[in-house]
Amino acid sequence: RVRLRESRGGAVTSGGSLTLSCEVSGYTASALCIGWFRKAPGKEREGVAYISPRGKITTYADSAKERFTVSRDNAQNTVYLLIDSLKPDDTAIYYCATARLCTGSLSVDLYVDWGPGTQVTVSS
Repeated sequence: RVRLRESRGGAVTSGGSLTLSCEVSGYTASALCIGWFRKAPGKEREGVAYISPRGKITTYADSAKERFTVSRDNAQNTVYLLIDSLKPDDTAIYYCATARLCTGSLSVDLYVDWGPGTQVTVSS
């Protein structure tokens, strides 16, 4: 069974950057399409970025296109999410998940296995 574990979240001040990690185990990472999502307090979980198995295709939510970069290192079984110019509105729990189908969609319903999440808190 696929297991995912997010890490490297934290508390940062506005304008800073973070690179979140999503470690894959129990399956060959290079066969998986991975999405990044976030859930802010009082809001629905939303997709922010998607990456295809070999990293050739990425898609982003409109809110993430300018400051978010998704990448992966299959040799390390890890997918990354770089967030630049962090804002207080980026405060959320960030999750990675495996896609049921590799369509590039960021619809939450199309994702199967989820990690427990990592907290990102941005102060002004």
